[in-house]
Amino acid sequence: MLDAASRIMAERGYAATSLSVLSRESGLPKSAVYHHFHSKAGLLSAVMARGAYEFFAAMRAAQADGPDGTTPRERLTWFLRRTGEVFMARPDFLRLHLLLVISAEAAEAEVDAIIEQVRRDGRAHMNAMIAASFAPAGEEIAQAVADELDYFGIAGFDGAFVALQAEPGRGLADQMTLLAEAITALGEARAAKLRAG
Repeated sequence: MLDAASRIMAERGYAATSLSVLSRESGLPKSAVYHHFHSKAGLLSAVMARGAYEFFAAMRAAQADGPDGTTPRERLTWFLRRTGEVFMARPDFLRLHLLLVISAEAAEAEVDAIIEQVRRDGRAHMNAMIAASFAPAGEEIAQAVADELDYFGIAGFDGAFVALQAEPGRGLADQMTLLAEAITALGEARAAKLRAG
């Protein structure tokens, strides 16, 4: 049921996904939703919670070996390309997440808290990737750069994923390389100002 709900809600949105469709696609009766999740909103909560858990677990595994490269740009490119690979292996989670973010459906389904937590976790992960990429500049500078640019990094990643939905042939890896270059250029300028005092 969770697999079917994740796929269908990512395609149609939460409101447009009926229990009849979920029943047909999963092969389970509608009553299974109420038995296991109490409501369609409960099912969505379970879909988002599982998606977030699986995504962040996959991110930790993909980035376990640490970044290649000696420059901030090389390290951040490594991080962002791995992030893109994880999302491309789980596009339904991010697609549904973004649909909920840009619509009123999250409030209607009472999953605002999960959506906010996913955003916070994602931004914290972006912050950690940027800080690790600038670590040779010193902990204080690396953290200042990360704190200034984590929101920009998330916005760039979200935008690249949305653009990919419209033009799937462009690929996400090249966009992640460009995003890493943009964040690095901004970060190096910020680091230079901090060093200058």
